[in-house]
Amino acid sequence: MIKLTHPFTEEQVRALRVGDAVEITGVLFTGRDAVHKYLYKGGELPPGVDLSNAILYHCGPVVIRDENGEWKVVAAGPTTSIREEPYQAELIRRFKLRGIIGKGGMGEQTLAACKEHGCVYLHAIGGAAQVLAEKIVRVRNVYLMEQFGSPEAIWELEVRDFPAVVTMDSHGRSLHQEVLEASTAALKARLGEG
Repeated sequence: MIKLTHPFTEEQVRALRVGDAVEITGVLFTGRDAVHKYLYKGGELPPGVDLSNAILYHCGPVVIRDENGEWKVVAAGPTTSIREEPYQAELIRRFKLRGIIGKGGMGEQTLAACKEHGCVYLHAIGGAAQVLAEKIVRVRNVYLMEQFGSPEAIWELEVRDFPAVVTMDSHGRSLHQEVLEASTAALKARLGEG
């Protein structure tokens, strides 16, 4: 298990390879469809949000107020990442992101941006939203809540030993693409087309 601590450096990220299991400690920012589209169209980050050398988590957490009035994340599973493919490469370039966490993988534009700018795609476990929420030590802040609503807001989360697996690295490898190609070849062979 490779330990990653915020802020994440390009050197750390470029040392990662497809298949590496990591545990992340430090700060993660969430961002889903509304935030990606807003930033892609030229929207500015709110004061206090610095995505440089950071990891953006494709997640719409379920967040409640506890008995002290503090935010508490009760579920924080990854959302399907491919929806952000039209925007992700530009956000990696513009904000110098070092990592993206989600599920299901992303496409060629994101893979190329990861290679060019030193970023990785990390796969989080789908269906384990409560387990992943337990890795969130506290909510540091929330941004754009009024504009986008709770699931689409940018949540600044402090995490400890948050688990993920590198499935797209900064060397041009995509486990998602490799699995698709192998599956397609196996299907063609079974159908007698290979």
